[in-house]
Amino acid sequence: MDSSSTRRMNTRRKLFEAAVTLIAEQGFSSTTVDEIAERAGVAKGTVYYNFASKTVLFEELLRHGIELLTDSLQQAADGTAARGGSNVDALDAMIRAGLEFISAYPALTQLYVAELWRTNRAWQSTLMQVRQQAIAVIETVLRKAISTGELSEEIDVPLTASALFGMVLVAALDWQSFQPERSIDEVHSALSRLLQGRVGGDSPKP
Repeated sequence: MDSSSTRRMNTRRKLFEAAVTLIAEQGFSSTTVDEIAERAGVAKGTVYYNFASKTVLFEELLRHGIELLTDSLQQAADGTAARGGSNVDALDAMIRAGLEFISAYPALTQLYVAELWRTNRAWQSTLMQVRQQAIAVIETVLRKAISTGELSEEIDVPLTASALFGMVLVAALDWQSFQPERSIDEVHSALSRLLQGRVGGDSPKP
């Protein structure tokens, strides 16, 4: 990658970080391009050079963030498989990866959850597409677990994948907001027991 491409990627990263922090603090409508530029330490023209508008910036921000989460989930699943773990182990590793991601990007996660409820936004279709990409990673592992007999064939894969995804999001936000004294290990352990009891517990008896 040449130096100009590297500089552009770094600039976009700064703009993403500035935008997500400001919008989480004061909302999308109240956040101006001038404030984003100032927080990122760049000229206002730089914002428009990289993004056609504040709306485009925010849409790309959401896309970028959820794609990072999707990559984290996929890496967790692949890593577990490479170590010879089961598919239920992979689901557990994905829960951990999700918690770590949300811990690293709490403002982005808050924005994502808030925007899910606002169906009149220009970026709603993009948000639904990238959400489905993340859930598809979970669905793939669930289907593998069913095919190997680890989980019951009666499991509703799309609904279960969405439930697992939502469980991690809500539990992590509650942890960050109301129980920050807890460690990530404690939160992961609690969710892991739910996974083993509610999903893993439905598997057929040998």
